[in-house]
Amino acid sequence: MKNTVKVKNILFGGRTLPIIAGPCVIENRDHALKMAEFIAGITGKMDIQFIYKSSFDKANRTSIDSIRGPGMDEGLRILEDVKTQIGVPVLTDIHHSSQAEPVAEVVDVLQIPSFLCRQTDLVLAAAKTGKPLNIKKGQFLSPGKIKYITEKAKSVGNDHLLLTERGTIFGYDNLVVDMRAIPIMQGTGYPVLFDATHSAQSPGYPGRETGSLREYIPVVTRSAIAAGCNGLFIEVHDDVDNAHSDPTTQWPLDQLETLLEESKRIWDVMHS
Repeated sequence: MKNTVKVKNILFGGRTLPIIAGPCVIENRDHALKMAEFIAGITGKMDIQFIYKSSFDKANRTSIDSIRGPGMDEGLRILEDVKTQIGVPVLTDIHHSSQAEPVAEVVDVLQIPSFLCRQTDLVLAAAKTGKPLNIKKGQFLSPGKIKYITEKAKSVGNDHLLLTERGTIFGYDNLVVDMRAIPIMQGTGYPVLFDATHSAQSPGYPGRETGSLREYIPVVTRSAIAAGCNGLFIEVHDDVDNAHSDPTTQWPLDQLETLLEESKRIWDVMHS
């Protein structure tokens, strides 16, 4: 890997562990501020760099009845409050080209969702804002193909790219994590993050929600750091059973410090 990417004072591709973390979807202002403050407290004492993540709209829900979030206008107001009151950078995803400019006025990183990573107009619109992008590799995509997505962003002059591995479809009902994807994607020259929670999903879970194998999140997280990833992406919630989105996949807030302690021990050995 040749490049590093800086978001505010956070360096991806450096020697300090960076994480992107937060609830899957914005639930309300008080909850967002509480979550951001708590995570910032943990990461601050552990010398871990932190970007807060939450979505204002989950446009790819399994069921028409699923909660999608507060919408762009309210969601951006909440993310702005997180930035100013907690003092951390923020990230959110976009689903339409028209969202790129207004969202870029507030957030520090624009995220391209995995299901939409090949949508050329969306990638170009996000890249044209000049903001750093986090491009999540589609679970349907082989890691070597991510380079064609980076070329789209670079074609309009944006070289501030993060790539995120989140598992690969295996049959109908499962995802697998191939750790070779990390060095393969790093071959593009950009930092590669590991999405610890979405990689544990079980997409074919019976019923109207995506399931997961949450108990394996620590195992694959440790493995990804040992494989040389440049940071972690973790969706976290303080009440996972009642989370508005991905209740079976998000990592419990009260277990986050333990997960990060384990992760940082391996990170420090890898970067000593």
